[in-house]
Amino acid sequence: MKAALGQKAPLLAVSEWVQGGPVNFDQLLGQVVLVEVFQVNCPGCFLYALPEAIEWHERYSEQGLTVLGLATAFEDFDKNNLENLRLLAATGAVIGATFDALNERCALHDGKLSYRIPFPLAMDKVTRREKAAINEQDIEKFVEARITDFSRQPSAYQQKVRQAVREYLQALEYHPETFERFDLKGTPSHILIDKQGILRQYAFGNAPELETQLQELLAE
Repeated sequence: MKAALGQKAPLLAVSEWVQGGPVNFDQLLGQVVLVEVFQVNCPGCFLYALPEAIEWHERYSEQGLTVLGLATAFEDFDKNNLENLRLLAATGAVIGATFDALNERCALHDGKLSYRIPFPLAMDKVTRREKAAINEQDIEKFVEARITDFSRQPSAYQQKVRQAVREYLQALEYHPETFERFDLKGTPSHILIDKQGILRQYAFGNAPELETQLQELLAE
């Protein structure tokens, strides 16, 4: 089931809850639910998105907000995996580019996060993809979602991009079910569900209006 705004949100596909849980949208009716989707090898997730989600958890949980953290993997599968998520939950240890970026900013304590993630954490259900031929529709959908006015670009550029996308898609060995179910574009992303279990927003990157939306949904 694919996600659609204004419709009942499909359930999260989870391989394992490493902290808190298990819990899903059908168990949280009456609560506003914010899912922070991240990768463990994602500096921006730990510098900005997760600290912000923690702040909202602390500010609004008593008003009816439930925050969940969902680690996913659409790249760097050797780092964005269940083992490293377990390590993060148990010890606060970070890895790869996340470690490098936080360490450079003196944001680690003894090589670990300087803050604790207080809400439930789960790993997206990442399954091995059956090898299949990549068709032109797959390529066009991928490109159009990421490059504005692609059809207006020079034909040589379009051809080069399409070939690069074809090779990228063919190389993918795994697919993250929740990430794809909500048609997310990268990390950090968030998924916002209202008290009736209806999907109100899903988006990639910074969302300056998100706290206002949380407040409005909590007041409904």
